[in-house]
Amino acid sequence: MFSRILIANRGEIALRVIRACREMNIESVVVYSEADKGAPYLSLADEAICIGPGPSKESYLNIPRIIAAAEVANVDAIHPGYGFLSERAEFAQVCRDCKIEFIGPSPEAMGRLGDKVACKIAAKEAGVPIFPGSPGAIEDEDEAAKIAEKIGYPVIIKAAAGGGGRGMRVCHNEAALRSNLRNASTEAKAAFGNGAVFIEKFLEHARHIEVQVLGDKHGNAVHLFERDCSMQRRHQKVIEEAPAPGVDRRKITALCESAAKLIREAHYAGAATVEFLMDKDQNFYMLEVNTRVQVEHPVTEQVTGVDIVKEQIRVAFGEKLSIRQEDVVVRGHAIECRINAEDPDKNFMPSPGLVARFEPPGGPGVRMDTHVVTGYTVPTNYDSMIGKLIVHAPTRREAIIRTERALREFRIEPIKTTIALHRRLMQNSAFQEGGIDIHFLERLLK
Repeated sequence: MFSRILIANRGEIALRVIRACREMNIESVVVYSEADKGAPYLSLADEAICIGPGPSKESYLNIPRIIAAAEVANVDAIHPGYGFLSERAEFAQVCRDCKIEFIGPSPEAMGRLGDKVACKIAAKEAGVPIFPGSPGAIEDEDEAAKIAEKIGYPVIIKAAAGGGGRGMRVCHNEAALRSNLRNASTEAKAAFGNGAVFIEKFLEHARHIEVQVLGDKHGNAVHLFERDCSMQRRHQKVIEEAPAPGVDRRKITALCESAAKLIREAHYAGAATVEFLMDKDQNFYMLEVNTRVQVEHPVTEQVTGVDIVKEQIRVAFGEKLSIRQEDVVVRGHAIECRINAEDPDKNFMPSPGLVARFEPPGGPGVRMDTHVVTGYTVPTNYDSMIGKLIVHAPTRREAIIRTERALREFRIEPIKTTIALHRRLMQNSAFQEGGIDIHFLERLLK
């Protein structure tokens, strides 16, 4: 097994990987920016190395500085976490060139599945259901208009690389399509360094269902069943749960098997998430593949008992997956609430600053993944998520009750957070009945 791993990330995911390394008797080296200097989780690693100023492009996105830190620390491998460089094939290739194992897919597999256009082609070949739309990247307005007319409005423009809503535009007519095509491409170019966009049919009232998959270097792939991530705001997930409520389990099984087949045929090693949208008739269409560990991976860990981060590390070292498909069984229900340092009453304005009081909840079935403690200062440079509350219970109803109880116990002061919003959502009758879609939260907040 690896003797030393560098973690090229920050915050709660860095701490998550540090803990996995400790339990596997692997030394961990964590990098940090000047904005994260003094963060408590840094002391839990075996070594911490400063790689630059607060801005991400000068630290967590700076490949030469991260590789230099890895070489100085004499590590065997690099775990990229999520975000930052985790889905950059260029970074995976640099690691390979420097004889450092990248804990994730190969650059080739990342290229096949990380690019949405290439992924659609691979999915179609593997028999995975995909949206009707352009067969590849599109630049010509006239061509886009012809495709949109054929598949019917509304359509959505998407960036071939990246996600998070950037480079994305919903168009209800030809005039909107023509005016948004260039703008979407420009935004995608600025965000991801790749201005390629494509168009697909847009579902007005869809649910977001994703499948967690693990593959190894020996041609094996297993799925860990699905998560429902329909509770979103501006394409950013707010609540995730597993299993997906109210969906035909026969359809879920077929969906999960097709996702595992896609990963297997792409010769993919590591953790991946195959994301789908489901229409009102429970027809599924693949959105994309995330070629990294997901923020919401603990939801799946709680219902299956599989440690996804440890599997990532074992697979990167060359071991076979420690589980077979028949070993994977879903037990109970899990819900994850993303706790952000934001003020929902002021259009989710970021609320950085000193955390003078931090009292996380506990009790049966409650897991808290966070790097925050009393006295920690939330910096201004990064994403506003400061933790994840994950709750597990025998049934969905019990999980909702337990989550609401845990949220009542949670104290973070004086900064503003989304805790009160999550309590409101747990008490919402439509959520309790499972009757939501990806636009539910935006309608609720109007």
